[in-house]
Amino acid sequence: MNGSTNAPPPGQWTADELMHGKAREEFSTPSPNGLAPSGSPNKKGGRFSVRSMKSSGKKSTDPLDWGMPGHMTQEEVDVFMKFRDEVEKRGGEFKNTVYSFSLIEGEAYCLGRWLRARKFVYDDVIAMVEEATEVRADARKHDFYPDPVSALGCGPSLFMHCYPQLYPGKAKNGCPIFISKPGVLNTDAMECITSLDGILKFHWHVMMHDYKKRLMDHKKAHPDFCNFQTVTVIDLEHLSTSQLSKRALSIVKTQTAIDSVCFPEIMNKTLVINAPRFFSMTWSIIKGWIDARTASKIELISSRKSWEARLKELCDEDEIPSDYGGKGPPTTKALEKEYSPEGVMQEHFQLVHVGSSGHYNVEVPAGGEMEVTVWTRSVNEVIVSIVDENIKTKVYVGGVSFTHTGGTSDNDKPTSLLLTKERIAGPAKLKVKFESKAGRFASAGNYFVSCAVFDKK
Repeated sequence: MNGSTNAPPPGQWTADELMHGKAREEFSTPSPNGLAPSGSPNKKGGRFSVRSMKSSGKKSTDPLDWGMPGHMTQEEVDVFMKFRDEVEKRGGEFKNTVYSFSLIEGEAYCLGRWLRARKFVYDDVIAMVEEATEVRADARKHDFYPDPVSALGCGPSLFMHCYPQLYPGKAKNGCPIFISKPGVLNTDAMECITSLDGILKFHWHVMMHDYKKRLMDHKKAHPDFCNFQTVTVIDLEHLSTSQLSKRALSIVKTQTAIDSVCFPEIMNKTLVINAPRFFSMTWSIIKGWIDARTASKIELISSRKSWEARLKELCDEDEIPSDYGGKGPPTTKALEKEYSPEGVMQEHFQLVHVGSSGHYNVEVPAGGEMEVTVWTRSVNEVIVSIVDENIKTKVYVGGVSFTHTGGTSDNDKPTSLLLTKERIAGPAKLKVKFESKAGRFASAGNYFVSCAVFDKK
């Protein structure tokens, strides 16, 4: 016996390490907020080891350190060990659910996320994993929808126009920055292009193919990175009470329902910015209902000067979009770069409400050629045509009958029609016209126009 048989496998933490942290030469336990944990930074290499605190008897009082590797109590370690054994014993999809971001996350941080989500109550943790395994079962059969177009039923750029969400960069602690703009969520337009089922599938795609890849790429480049979480910015600018419709709440609920069960504890820090007064008053009440640790992760900041400063404390300026006070590309450009279809130079979108008639004017630039597609859920027939904006007799697409032909439930797909069998070459100023067949005093409904500009060959 050489004495090594009792050593834990590589990557596995001992009970002592889970309570006090790994030794400095092996690993430096980072604080969840990306800054040094309570106490002074270690001078050697500027890195901090929790173990260096052990002899002094100091214990972190930061609520964000609760339940983190290096900060667990003996009771929490006992539950951790029991959970670890159960995960290995069951294996299969139970283990795959726990390690949804792959084994590269590391067991201490991965298992810790699930345990903290249920406050280290063992039976509750097991029940949560079993529920998550069931929730993700159908999506797993489809490999979590690797093709976003098939998932949504439309191009992701259309979805992002209706509900802008993006990962523009990384925070100082390595966590991806996620910006969401529910204040400009256009539910009428969203209803025209996809379904709640499509949104659900697309969210699986984002979490298991997009977000996961970002985490894994950063982990490979920076092996010490272990906080598989996000620094989130929730921008409520333009939010009004009228926007909080049943459909809008269903869209948000569809996404958060998956995350709360299948991806626990992935919120590192959330800044809620540009909140209207009615939301600020509501938040002051809600904050009293949640535990101190969760509340400490969420900051409500209405002043632009204040939230820009806070964002720069968490993220380098180059990682922050210019429209949020940084030096990175503005969110509109970042979304175009990320989601525009291959070969597309520009995209233009417009929701058109058609009473007895309606129209949308759009320009095709010189050297470009355009495809025009229309989308709807309206069962009222309209006649759609494309003419020259100034020369009414110049017709590019003659009158085409268009109506929704599918079901009417939230999970039924909308109907789309490519109007341009041949692309329209620029320069040209177009008018996409809608004429209702429902009668002079009847409203035909909402129609979404999508225009893609290609380089003319």
